[in-house]
Amino acid sequence: MKNFIVIVLVLFLSISCKKELVKQPAKLIEREKMVDIMYDLSLLEAMRYQKPLSLDSINSDPTKFILQKYKVDSLQFVQNNMYYASDYESYKDMFDEVNKRLAKNQRAADSLAKIDEKKAVKENKNKPKELKEVSKDSVKKSIPKINIDSIKMAQRKNRRQL
Repeated sequence: MKNFIVIVLVLFLSISCKKELVKQPAKLIEREKMVDIMYDLSLLEAMRYQKPLSLDSINSDPTKFILQKYKVDSLQFVQNNMYYASDYESYKDMFDEVNKRLAKNQRAADSLAKIDEKKAVKENKNKPKELKEVSKDSVKKSIPKINIDSIKMAQRKNRRQL
């Protein structure tokens, strides 16, 4: 009888743990669309981090633009974000998809940058030598470097001798 009560208690507790913490919002955004929004917002945050002044020149809020692009208002996005975040594994999978897309685009951007560098090197090789060299002054201005540590050492040496 005790074993039966323990088994029933364990089953009851395991079933009660499946309770949803956050209710599904009335206007649920599809998972794929939510991943797209999260991807665009991640790009936006990366832009803000890399070149903060580039986004300051824009009069409107870029986040609002992204939400308008997907025809979602901010409240709907926040509710859906909370809903998806309540299921950790699913939310982690969504961010993994975003990271894969970011990595894919990063590789593409890096390869384009390498191609541009190669083109620039080829163009520099084809230019005449006179254009490559920067005009040189006949009198070279040299500024003597003063090592502060050596001055301090000399002052200490003089003090010790006194």
